Amino acid sequence: MHKHGHRLLTALTALLFIAIFNTRGLSQENSSSSSSAGDRTNPPILWSDPGDIRSRSLLWGPGGEERQPKLPVEFVQEDMAGTSSKFDVNDSEGKKWKAKLGLEAKPETAATRLLWAVGYSANENYFFPELEVKNMPSSLRRGQNLAGQRGHVPNVRLQRHPHGYKRKGNWNWRHNPFYGTREFNGLRVMMALIANWDLKDDNNAVLENEKNSGPKVYEVSDVGTAFGTAGKSFTDKISKGNLDAYRKTKLIARVHEDHVDLNFPKAPPATEIAEFQWVFYAHQRSIRWVGQHIPRADAKWIGSLLAQLSPEQIEDAFKAAGYSPEEVAAYSEAVTSRIQELNAL
Repeated sequence: MHKHGHRLLTALTALLFIAIFNTRGLSQENSSSSSSAGDRTNPPILWSDPGDIRSRSLLWGPGGEERQPKLPVEFVQEDMAGTSSKFDVNDSEGKKWKAKLGLEAKPETAATRLLWAVGYSANENYFFPELEVKNMPSSLRRGQNLAGQRGHVPNVRLQRHPHGYKRKGNWNWRHNPFYGTREFNGLRVMMALIANWDLKDDNNAVLENEKNSGPKVYEVSDVGTAFGTAGKSFTDKISKGNLDAYRKTKLIARVHEDHVDLNFPKAPPATEIAEFQWVFYAHQRSIRWVGQHIPRADAKWIGSLLAQLSPEQIEDAFKAAGYSPEEVAAYSEAVTSRIQELNAL
C-alpha cells in the first residue's frame, strides 16, 4: 500500500476505535448517574482532609509501621490479571497480600505515599529488596526471571487495600460522582505529577467498608506506571520508572488566565501504532483530556497541599521504595520541581 494511503487507513482506524470508546463512556455515564443517585444519603469519598501533612510518615505510608506484613510470607497462588507478574501470599498472621514483581514495584510504592500524603485514598504497600516466600513454586507462568531462587524473591512490593475495606467495583475517569469538583481536578494533577499514565477503569477501585455501610471510597488503586514518561512508549522499560525521562519533563505545558494544560497524558502518533495495540492506543487518545483545561485555582489548591511536604518526607517516599541514595535525591528534586511549578501559578 502507498505510504499516504497507509497513513490515512491508520488515522481512520484510530478514529473508529476512539468513537467506540466514547460510546462506551456514554453508557458508563448513565450507569454512574444511577448509582450515584442512590448514594445521596451517604455520599462517596474521593478525598479526605489530611490534617497536619508534615506529621505524615511517607517512609511507612498509609498502613504505617504497625500494619506492615508479618514475615515470613507463604505463597498462595499466582495472579494472572493485568500485565505485571503478581501472586498472592499470606503473612505469618494469616493476612493476605498481593506481591508484585518487575518494573512497577518501586514506582508504585513511592506514588501511593504521595497520593496519601495529600488526602487521597491509597493502598497499603511495602517494598522489600528481598522477600522470603515459603512454598514458592519452582516456576511461575510469567515473571519467572524475576522470582529469584529457592524462595528468596528480589524487589517485591506487597499490597493490601486500606485497612477494613474491600473492593466493590471500578470507576471511570469521565463518569463518576466527583467529576468537575476541586478534589477530582486535584487528582488529575496528581496523576500528571507522578506521571501515572495507565488510566484504565480497572485501575480505579470503589471500596466499601467490610463491617458497616459507611460511604464508598474511590481510589486509584494501581499507580505502577508512575515516574517515567508521560505516556506509554515503545517498551515498558522506557515508560515506567524512567528517571531520566521523568526529570526532563515539565509538569505544565500552558498557563491560561483561568486554567492550565499539563504535559500529560501523552499518546503515540497514529502513524507509529504498529508497536501498540489498537484498543490501548484508542483509550490513551480518549483520556488525553485528563491533563487538559484544569481550573487554575484547583491546580493551585493541590499545589498548596503538596508544598506542605518537607524535603525529608518526599525523600522518604522514595527511600521506602528501595531506590538508591542517588535515585532518591534525583526523584525528590524532580517532584519538588513539579510542586514549584504549581505554586508559581
